[in-house]
Amino acid sequence: GTHDYVTKTGFQGVLVAMSGGIDSSLVAVIASDALGSENVLGVSMPSRFSSEGSILDAQELTKNIGMELHTLSIEDIFSTCLEILDPIFQGTEWGVAEENIQARIRGNLIMSISNKFGLMVLTTGNKSEMSVGYATIYGDMVGGFAVIKDVPKTLVYQLAKYRNSLGSTPVIPPAILSKPPSAELKANQTDQDNLPEYDILDSILKAYIEEDVSYEELIQRGFNPGTVKKVIALVEANEYKRRQSPP
Repeated sequence: GTHDYVTKTGFQGVLVAMSGGIDSSLVAVIASDALGSENVLGVSMPSRFSSEGSILDAQELTKNIGMELHTLSIEDIFSTCLEILDPIFQGTEWGVAEENIQARIRGNLIMSISNKFGLMVLTTGNKSEMSVGYATIYGDMVGGFAVIKDVPKTLVYQLAKYRNSLGSTPVIPPAILSKPPSAELKANQTDQDNLPEYDILDSILKAYIEEDVSYEELIQRGFNPGTVKKVIALVEANEYKRRQSPP
């Protein structure tokens, strides 16, 4: 599907923002398998919250694939944005707005590279995240094709393990598979700070979205009422994001 969409739209290659996480790693491997590693460019854009492990994991993955990787620190731009916004933001608590500045800086940089070299940006959000809006509009959602948009997070891990099983050595570093998933937009952040465990989340999403199971039926299946309410509310509230996201 990736090969078909990219080539039919006339692009010669693709661009992937490499965070060192499982999603961008899987997308990069899929792109390399589909188009050849010489046609895939990776860009790592660390901030003050990017762990050294994630930066090294992205480097190891791209080395395993044989694709090119550029590293562009966003720290100076991020600091400048915070200074510019300080007259309006002062007196408020650090929160999602400050976190998302980082994602939007990255979106700006990666689209600039896309424009300059004619590379289609592949977005890396999975179905679990896109369903509940765990993504930054005009940030990590920018791009031309969403490779794993219909792949739940639990299946992302299964696909990564499957791809690793095809060779004598793992293409995706084991550390990427074992570490807790995180957006790394603030200190000590993990996805589970704001979301249910992915096993539970994906089960609720599959029933609600794909099987059209009602709230009452979900409760009858044994899911926690508060968790179900939260997930359904997030799905409904984030339709406006999905309407603007790449196919």
